[in-house]
Amino acid sequence: MSRSRDLLAHLVSFDTTSRESNLALIDFVRNYLQHHGVSCELLFNEQKSKANLLATIGPAEVPGIVLSGHTDVVPVDGQCWSVAPFELTEKDGKLYGRGTADMKGYLACVLASVPALVQAPLRMPVHIALSYDEEVGCLGVGSLIEAFHAKTVKPLLCVIGEPTELKPVLGHKGKLAMRCEVHGAACHSAYAPSGVNAIEYAALLIIELGRLGEELKAPQHHDGSFDPPFSTVQTGMIAGGNALNIVPQNCSFDFEVRSLPAQNLWHVADQLRGYAEHTLLPAMQAVSGQCAIHFSELSSYPGLSTSAQSQAAEWVADFCGSQAYGTVAFGSEGGLFDQAGIPTVVCGPGSMDQGHKPDEFISVAQLEACDRMLEKVLVFASRQS
Repeated sequence: MSRSRDLLAHLVSFDTTSRESNLALIDFVRNYLQHHGVSCELLFNEQKSKANLLATIGPAEVPGIVLSGHTDVVPVDGQCWSVAPFELTEKDGKLYGRGTADMKGYLACVLASVPALVQAPLRMPVHIALSYDEEVGCLGVGSLIEAFHAKTVKPLLCVIGEPTELKPVLGHKGKLAMRCEVHGAACHSAYAPSGVNAIEYAALLIIELGRLGEELKAPQHHDGSFDPPFSTVQTGMIAGGNALNIVPQNCSFDFEVRSLPAQNLWHVADQLRGYAEHTLLPAMQAVSGQCAIHFSELSSYPGLSTSAQSQAAEWVADFCGSQAYGTVAFGSEGGLFDQAGIPTVVCGPGSMDQGHKPDEFISVAQLEACDRMLEKVLVFASRQS
């Protein structure tokens, strides 16, 4: 426990908010691994400002287990913290700091297990995979998955350590984030009919999004294992206009779809694009041929749906000591690993009830329980042939 807590203090001290670099944390982890005789590979983004880390302990030529987690955290801006967010504070059996629950607590436990993994007679490898930019749409993990594809053998299992109170989560929704840009025609507001009001047309698109979202709530589209039991749609940001007496030429808004794993992630966006092209654009371009509506993808990741009868589910249930299989509404990199043919279960310490909030914390008890879970992973990897 003391090793996990000390490592968590180090990890929390690095401000790895998604808009910042994670390289200081990655360098710390690389040096820690090298100290224990473990080499690792760094996979940089195009700007060389961020990196994924991949390390393998044990025989790399056979299928093994991936312990995966993201290094970035959400911002603390505008949140009222009673403790320093990038300094670990312990009070009443709780460890406070940004990322303690989501998900540096898990990463600390994984790193704390390294000395024992190095000494163990492993018969299968344990891979440590750390990614960047999960919080902004699972943008960084792609090169990690490509690295696993390049290996001669594919892992048997990936455990994503998002906070689930160490209960095995077999499913989560997929997410598509989109931007819609509406280009109208500006004019003096006294002659508004001579222009094309981009804000008003954006409003029509947002209303249509709401209608499509209502359709998804119909009982025939439900999956009762999720809460809420249907795919959801929401508009989160909007910007447009320059002055009240000018018919606005431009307006943009960002929206997201969180889709049940069995449903088409792109269905809503395709429907909205059709509405824009066939209903709105003809009316806009009848006034000005320069009018346009553009859609662009900001990020996307698939949902996760692992069978409760799978070996992956059985193994993780043995590790964490629970068969309370469930689903979560939030997403993870799990769907991408699963899509790549690597069976995946989400299971980690802490609760998302504390994630993304001021005074985020993880309990000492959860950290200790995660240490015990990883001890079972070690035993499993030492016994398999």
